[in-house]
Amino acid sequence: MGQIIAIDYGKARCGIAATDDMQIIASGLDTVQTPVLMEFLKKYFTENKVDEVVVGLPVDLRGNISEVETDILKFIEIFKKEFPAIQVHRLDERFTSKMASFFISQSGKNKKQRQEKGLIDKVSATIILQNFLEQRTR
Repeated sequence: MGQIIAIDYGKARCGIAATDDMQIIASGLDTVQTPVLMEFLKKYFTENKVDEVVVGLPVDLRGNISEVETDILKFIEIFKKEFPAIQVHRLDERFTSKMASFFISQSGKNKKQRQEKGLIDKVSATIILQNFLEQRTR
């Protein structure tokens, strides 16, 4: 059994989270600049067995898809060509950034650390992945 990776895709940077090999625990992995995301994934996939990828679906409170979805769909198309054996899932990512900010604020980090956008992206990806794991077990 391999890992499941979650990607909180953004125009500037992407938060990435991964499960353990048993697909039980979601942990923040890294935040990478969007232009080098594929390079990062290629390297990661050569070093780790990954079975599935979950990409956040950016939906607002009214159920409208965010404009970044166009970029996400292009990324997924390229990803599927590069890694045809890895299954791609989508998961509503509403409120993940707000939840990430809240969890970070509760962690005892100082104000500068709490405002670091890369940390928020990584924690958001972790929340997306944890939500995916919980939905799967239902």
